[in-house]
Amino acid sequence: MSKRPRSQLEQDTPGAVHCETRPQPPQLFRSGDRMEVCGHSLQSQEHGSPLVVNEVPEAAENYRKLFQEMLDTLKEKLQAAKIILGDEQERMVMMQKEEQNFKEMIESEYRIRIRLMTKENEMNLRSLQGRFNLNLRQASQNQLMEFATNLKEKFQETLQRLNFLGRENMKKLKESEVRLSEQICSLQQITVELEKKCRQPASVLLQNAKYALERSESLLYQFLQPAQITDLSLCQITGMSKMLKVLQRPITLDPRTAHPYLVLSEDLRSLRLRNVQRGVPGHPERFDFSATVLGVQSFTSGQHYWEVDVGKAAQWQLGVHRSSAIRNSSGNKVLLTGSLMGTDHTFWAFPPFRRVSLREQVHRVGVFLDYEYEQISFYDAAKSSLIYNFSYLAFQGALRPIFSLSISSGGVNSDSLSICLPYVSPCNDTVSPQ
Repeated sequence: MSKRPRSQLEQDTPGAVHCETRPQPPQLFRSGDRMEVCGHSLQSQEHGSPLVVNEVPEAAENYRKLFQEMLDTLKEKLQAAKIILGDEQERMVMMQKEEQNFKEMIESEYRIRIRLMTKENEMNLRSLQGRFNLNLRQASQNQLMEFATNLKEKFQETLQRLNFLGRENMKKLKESEVRLSEQICSLQQITVELEKKCRQPASVLLQNAKYALERSESLLYQFLQPAQITDLSLCQITGMSKMLKVLQRPITLDPRTAHPYLVLSEDLRSLRLRNVQRGVPGHPERFDFSATVLGVQSFTSGQHYWEVDVGKAAQWQLGVHRSSAIRNSSGNKVLLTGSLMGTDHTFWAFPPFRRVSLREQVHRVGVFLDYEYEQISFYDAAKSSLIYNFSYLAFQGALRPIFSLSISSGGVNSDSLSICLPYVSPCNDTVSPQ
């Protein structure tokens, strides 16, 4: 917007003041049908009829009030812009961490798949013993190599996609940082000018008063918008090894560890909440802080997998618990938490406490434990995709499955979890590498 000519009101020169076609703010200069500046009546050259304008001090005071209102609003916007800028800078750091975490998960899942494929191949070869056939063994090895090659290509494509999205997101965030910094600079400059205006005497304040207001309004109407970035969950790893079904264990619940608010089924494969604590005998392994129960089975070696139906629970936790640790301590668990608030699904992993980039509801969760390689993975078993995995966990002692529900602060809570029965395959089947 171009600058308007400087007002000559402060010079008390009536001939230099003109009534403009563009209307002035009505509370400043309109008063009946005549115009007056510092006691002088002026003939409007454009309208051809005399107009009256309020005294300059009164007009200046009205402008001063407008300036102060605009100044207060711009200061609020300046503060909001600084907050958004800080958020954008924090998002850049978080985005880098999230991208690195996704990369580590992809690489970890690739190593898990390769180990499981190798194990599948070994099982298939053992099934051929007694009817030894060199051609069958060679065919099995060739199939393994083919699947391994395809798997590597698939994971490399996922990594490339992740790298591309990471670069694009960072570019958008940096552009947003520059844009917000420029807006902050302009807002700081105009607030300083308006503060100076508000302290000026009437005759000086009216110089370029309308232009100052117009410039302030243009900054006020600028939209403060954070960058719109792409969710990295688009790089979600799909597919699950069929070997997981072979490793699925018949987990049952340990009543001695169940919180008093939990009710276990007779077959010890499901748990639900009740609104009143049940009378239970004391036990050193019983949870008394959260609605939690452990599985009977404990693992000190090997690979193990189990699935849990979570579709009837609004809030739940699954994972493993180090049985030799203090019962209610949070430092002895590896957990995936799911929460439904309205229609929004959120998931958190621990440790450390970290939000998982997943927005869709999960109905059945698969948990895979590889004790020797110190890894735990969580899967959306219904959709055959990875939710989250942990590596380098430094296991010590026996690990047991853990199941938790959230105790409601009021009202009826009918949340429940059910452990799925293991998959039973025909005894003469071999497993195809996946």
